[in-house]
Amino acid sequence: MIEFRDVSVRYGPEALFEHASFKINAGERVGIVGPNGSGKSTLFKLILGELSPDTGDVIAEGTPRIGFVRQHLEPDSPEQTLLQYCLEGIPGFERTERAIARLEEALATERDPAAKARMLRELGEANTRFEQMGGYSLEARVKESLGGLGYAVEDFARPFATFSGGWRMRAELSRVLASKPELLLLDEPSNYLDLPAVEWLQRFLRGFEGTLVLISHDRYLLRAITRVTIEVDGGTVTRYNGPLDTYLRDREVRYQQLLQAKANQDRKREQLERFIERFRAQATKAAQAQSREKQLEKLEAIKLPARSRSAGYLRLPKAPHAGAEIVRLEDAAYAYPGADHPIFRHLDLRVMNGDKIAIVGYNGMGKTTLLRVLAGVRKPTEGKAVFGYHVAPGYQSQDLAETMDPDATVFATAKAAAGALPEKELRNRLGGFGFDADDCAKPVKVLSGGEKIRLAFLRLFLNPPNFLLLDEPTTHLDLEGRERLQQAVRDYDGTVVLVSHDVEFVRGTAENILEISRRGIRRFHGGYDYYQEKIAEEAPLQEDAPSAPAPPKAASSKELRRQRAQERAAKAPEVKRLRRRVETAEAAIAKLESEQEALTAALGDGTLDAQGLADAGKRLRAIQFDLAKLTLEWEEAATALEALTAEA
Repeated sequence: MIEFRDVSVRYGPEALFEHASFKINAGERVGIVGPNGSGKSTLFKLILGELSPDTGDVIAEGTPRIGFVRQHLEPDSPEQTLLQYCLEGIPGFERTERAIARLEEALATERDPAAKARMLRELGEANTRFEQMGGYSLEARVKESLGGLGYAVEDFARPFATFSGGWRMRAELSRVLASKPELLLLDEPSNYLDLPAVEWLQRFLRGFEGTLVLISHDRYLLRAITRVTIEVDGGTVTRYNGPLDTYLRDREVRYQQLLQAKANQDRKREQLERFIERFRAQATKAAQAQSREKQLEKLEAIKLPARSRSAGYLRLPKAPHAGAEIVRLEDAAYAYPGADHPIFRHLDLRVMNGDKIAIVGYNGMGKTTLLRVLAGVRKPTEGKAVFGYHVAPGYQSQDLAETMDPDATVFATAKAAAGALPEKELRNRLGGFGFDADDCAKPVKVLSGGEKIRLAFLRLFLNPPNFLLLDEPTTHLDLEGRERLQQAVRDYDGTVVLVSHDVEFVRGTAENILEISRRGIRRFHGGYDYYQEKIAEEAPLQEDAPSAPAPPKAASSKELRRQRAQERAAKAPEVKRLRRRVETAEAAIAKLESEQEALTAALGDGTLDAQGLADAGKRLRAIQFDLAKLTLEWEEAATALEALTAEA
């Protein structure tokens, strides 16, 4: 479907990647992975035609309809409604609609036959494009899709800006899927989603029937959805024919091979340089020295993946001693000033030394507020929070990495939090978090998201806490960074309470789950998989009535016949109404199709003047829109009628 042939992209003198050659075949589910800044989103820009390669070609088989789900979902204006957002975001829809209107207006006044012929040709092409993208039935399909994704009809008129990140992502998927894409591109779709929304997203995407390409650092999504992995790293693009775990295994083998090849190349380079330096000035060896220089010039440098250049393992220092109980909430409540309802109330909770707890729930339910109360950043408005003996909280908020002075250097930022720590020891600590001497001189503003998170952790641990509270710590981390942080938290000997939307991170670190829902706050004494099992067990019970009725007695054949007759009689008015709806819709569809056929013939036989052509085009679009609505009505009525008559 999409082929990259020897593609290179450069920004100034720096090459983002060079000589990239790979294919994305129709029907494949592809995960694109790599460090932040390596060029993953650039691949999407090349596919979408928003960027041209410096060398090579990006070739699409045919003209596949492409749906693109962006990272950042913002309305065009504060007043833009949910329905407007979904309709106006279809790729090419608004542009094509404007082109049709412009051409129709121009045709009405154009007198030059040659110009009119050109406009007619352009109008025909625009109408064809509009029809192919389903423009005439778009609104009906978008409404149907939004309803299927859980939106109520009254939500259509709500401002898009008032929806949470998870509901915005559903709307984005709705508007993209309404264009019936053959190729779906998703760039970090799980960013800013809560855990329930991530679970919904993976179920939704598993049912998508086209070609899917996903940029993500979310290991859970990658494992659940993708079956091919493309790595962008170190200036190269490599395709691995397998899912995430196959890629991780094969990547390690390839990395070790690259290390060995680079070591061999470095030895050869050193030997050549030594020979050239020693014999360059000797007349008898000058020719050989020149030959060695040519060999040296031809040596193509082996680039290691970026992870080898920033492999500072995120090591969390040993936690200082604390008592058995870390913090205790007694009949605690918290309400924001002026709020109608508290975030939580009557909460009794004990966090013990060594606990590793994840707080889960929908966005807006109070996860961050509870974390801040446990950290001592906020005090309960009712009840109390009691901290244990020698407890030293270390709270990392979602925006902690963004509160650092962007113009300060890495070293100065660390120094400001280090107190009287000697410079040598501070530089050792920086090295332990992956910052070498060159990195220490960089201003904070040039750091990647992952580097900022590492620097924020370093500052936090310069005065080591024994009670670590983390709010969405993986948001800006790449695959490598998430794995390192997960391992560090797992090995940490202190107490941890965290909020995260990363399923794999929660699964790999938490030993207890604290769920916040409309039912209140509940603790599950087990990991994330245990929590999911318990929730699944509760689901059928919640659907059942409070007390199940006794099983009915067996009915006689006579009673069964009488019951069936009564059921048919009760259904007769509804069956009649549905049959009338089906017949009315069929008659209306036949009439519109006949008119459509006549208009199409008139457009092609050259008998219409400019005004007639414009009027015919407008009427044709109206007919096609009405046909789409009527077809939906017919399908709904016919399906309901079939179900009723089958039961009867």
